[in-house]
Amino acid sequence: MAAAVPRAPQQERSRATRARLLEATVECLVERGWSGTTTTLVATRAGVSRGAQLHHYPTKAALVMAAVEHLADRRAAEIRAEARALPTGPNRLDRVVDMLAAAFTGPLFVAALEVWVAARTDAELRAALVPLEARVGREMHRLTVELLGADERRPGVREAVQATLDLLRGLGVANLLTDDSARRAALLAAWKQQLKGIVNR
Repeated sequence: MAAAVPRAPQQERSRATRARLLEATVECLVERGWSGTTTTLVATRAGVSRGAQLHHYPTKAALVMAAVEHLADRRAAEIRAEARALPTGPNRLDRVVDMLAAAFTGPLFVAALEVWVAARTDAELRAALVPLEARVGREMHRLTVELLGADERRPGVREAVQATLDLLRGLGVANLLTDDSARRAALLAAWKQQLKGIVNR
C-alpha cells in the first residue's frame, strides 16, 4: 500500500489559499469591474469556501486592498527580474521606460483603476487605499530611480523621474477605451530624449 502523502503545514495551506483569493480578485476586477466583483464570486473562482474567504478577508475592501498590494509587490519583483537582462549603455533608458510603460497597461493597472474610481465615493475604501497607494508610489519611484541609475541629488532629476511615472500613468488611462499605441509611442519617444538630457547630463 502506498504511503500516505503528508499534509501541507497549516501556514503553507493558508498562504496558498490567500494567493488564490488575491489572484481571483484581480481577475474579477479586470473582467467585471468593481461593482461586478463580489466576495462570493471571488471565493467561487478561487475554489475556496465562503467561510475560508471570510476568515482571511472579512470584507470586500480588505480583500481588494490585499490583492492590489500583493500584485504591486509581485509586479515590482518581475520588473527587477526583467531589468537584470537589460543591456547597459545608451539604449538602457529607452528599454527601462518601455518596460515601465508595460506595467501601466497590464491587468494590475486596470484592476487598480477600478479600485481608485470606487474609492472616490466610498470613504472606507478611500481610507484604506490612500496610504497603500502612497507606499506603492514611493516604491515605484525608488525602483525607477534604481533602474535608470539616476542621481536624485542633481537638480531636476527627482522631478523628471516622477514626471515619467505620471506620464506613463496618464498614457495607461488613455489606452483603456481605444488603442492608443501610435500616439503613446510618439510621446514616449519624445519624452525619452528629454529624460536622457536630464538624467545623463
